[in-house]
Amino acid sequence: MSLRDLPARIRGRQVPALLRSKGTLAQLYSGRDNAIGFLRLMLASAVVLHHSKPLGFGEHDLGFDLFRGQTAVGTLAVYGFFVLSGLLITSSAQRAPIVRYIWHRCLRILPALWVCLIVTAFVVAPLVALREHGTLRGFFAGPQGPFQYVMNNWFTGVRQWGIHDLLQETTPWGRISGASVFDGALWSLVYESLCYVIVGLLAITGVLNHARRFVLLLAAGTYTLIALDHMRPSTWATGPRGDYGGTVLPLLGGVSFMWLVYLGFFFAFGACVHLYREKVPINDALGVASGVVFVGSLLVGGFFLVGAPAFAYLLIWLSVRLPRVVHPVGRRADYSYGVYIYGFVGQQVFASLGWQRWGFVAFSAISLAAAYGAAFLSWHLVEKRALALKGWTPRLRARTTAVPAPEPATEATTDGLTPSPAESRARA
Repeated sequence: MSLRDLPARIRGRQVPALLRSKGTLAQLYSGRDNAIGFLRLMLASAVVLHHSKPLGFGEHDLGFDLFRGQTAVGTLAVYGFFVLSGLLITSSAQRAPIVRYIWHRCLRILPALWVCLIVTAFVVAPLVALREHGTLRGFFAGPQGPFQYVMNNWFTGVRQWGIHDLLQETTPWGRISGASVFDGALWSLVYESLCYVIVGLLAITGVLNHARRFVLLLAAGTYTLIALDHMRPSTWATGPRGDYGGTVLPLLGGVSFMWLVYLGFFFAFGACVHLYREKVPINDALGVASGVVFVGSLLVGGFFLVGAPAFAYLLIWLSVRLPRVVHPVGRRADYSYGVYIYGFVGQQVFASLGWQRWGFVAFSAISLAAAYGAAFLSWHLVEKRALALKGWTPRLRARTTAVPAPEPATEATTDGLTPSPAESRARA
């Protein structure tokens, strides 16, 4: 007897463990009752922990040596973000009209980013300048000033990493890179935005609803390119590689096609999971096996051949199978984005103050606490208020002019300005 044949009272909430033990994603996944918010918050926290090593101590990224140089904890977290985003954003693109879809994506990304850039440029950077130079003379001028920092980075693409020479000589990362860098974590936003654009185009052309195999081909194509990069023995245990080149896009700045392929695979994987959710099995044996393959590939080699798809499936499985106690995380207050965009800024400042002298654990704890505090303020003061505008629609006032009829009207007439039922629904 299949799950669909079970009585409604059994398929309900009375026995969630039964439903969650075996089935498809379509049967077991709920738009609200899942662990995606918790996973996103953990992934954002992992990025902060990852950066503690290079930013605080000038060492290799967290996990880089343990994972044989293939990847690191923070990079894995970014991959995970793209898997979950692929699932969520594709679902959004299928439900909403394209204009509404674009509006929602802009509200989720841009307002918090703008405030982060402004706070960095006009609050954090001046304090750093006073500490390093003892004056703000010349701070607001020059081609690498705070105004340029905001204007060059306002549309997700980073075209200016630092402000003047601040943090260049006072932080381990500044001394290693020889450059001023305030928020290196923003590098992935341009690729996230490009994935949003691609999904929007697929929605407009009807691919998402009528030709989902095309998305499957995109995932298979990007995975094939990645596999070709790593099939030789000498590349079995290496990081992202390949001679893909790049380009410079308006507003966005430089884009690496290599990262677009690698991150695009994870995003496309999540998109396919949503589009084929009635065929995606959620099975504990598969979940455990994917975890074993994932960890084994990190320790032995072959992450991009076998570990990457295993990791992507593992996240999907965890989003359903993690205990219900973590399901409310992120449902009413999603701090993951704020943790991600503010964590790097705080760590650079703390490193310039020398707080890494207390060791990795203390430095990481301080960094996480500050990132969570900034994320709390970002959500309640910016993100939540911006998302409250998701349902906003411009209302146009139709002006009508009464034209006297030569004879009394015997039937109801229209003036040509009354919206059709479809138009009324669109304005609602």
